[in-house]
Amino acid sequence: MPGVGFVEVIAENVDPARPPESLSVLRAAGVPVVPHGVGLGVGGAHRPDPVRLARLAACAEALGAPLVSEHVAFVRAGAVEAGHLLPVPRTREALSVIVENVREAQDALPVPLALENVAALFGWPDDELTEAQFLGELVERTGVKLLVDVANLYTNQVNLGLDARRALDALPLEAVAYVHVAGGHAHDGLWHDTHTSSPPAEVLDLLTELCARVTPPGVLLEWDDAYPGDSALAGELGRIREAMSRA
Repeated sequence: MPGVGFVEVIAENVDPARPPESLSVLRAAGVPVVPHGVGLGVGGAHRPDPVRLARLAACAEALGAPLVSEHVAFVRAGAVEAGHLLPVPRTREALSVIVENVREAQDALPVPLALENVAALFGWPDDELTEAQFLGELVERTGVKLLVDVANLYTNQVNLGLDARRALDALPLEAVAYVHVAGGHAHDGLWHDTHTSSPPAEVLDLLTELCARVTPPGVLLEWDDAYPGDSALAGELGRIREAMSRA
């Protein structure tokens, strides 16, 4: 498809010893492939699993990736898996733990790490920092890059009443590695970030707002199921480019 500058693949779905042929074809065509992890859990109380880190590093090397991305998320406690990217409590105690987890992950990876803000259906009580403040301090203390998901900012605005534009004003956008855009659906007053539909106008408006503040190195459309045909997908990429141009 013309004009596609890079792609992203869920890291846990790739065997570094036998990358899918489709990814080899993309790499041969000069299209960078970014491994996007969902299971590292840097937001947990335990240090990152060395086995998971080694696999993520091997995936980056096998794909010749320019960077690796993951989430500021809580995903497990001991042997219990949440099965979801859960928000972390934005306290200074939690921040100190996550800073050490991120540093350990950075030391184990052969390429830079970018971390994504997550979509939340609930918030923790007694937060001491806003999400932007939390991520800003994390960037300052670790030098980690940011993967800013504007759809997740929209989700948190709908579900938690957190102002997305105010977050964009406060985030350290100079640290942005790339940006996510995605669709979802509303159900019982909550927005579910499903990655299975066209991004709504509100999400694209936030992309315009972000691009008015910084020029992101790349913007990626997440679509995880119920895939559209090529013409529909090209149309969605056109909507994204148009939203960027409005900035």
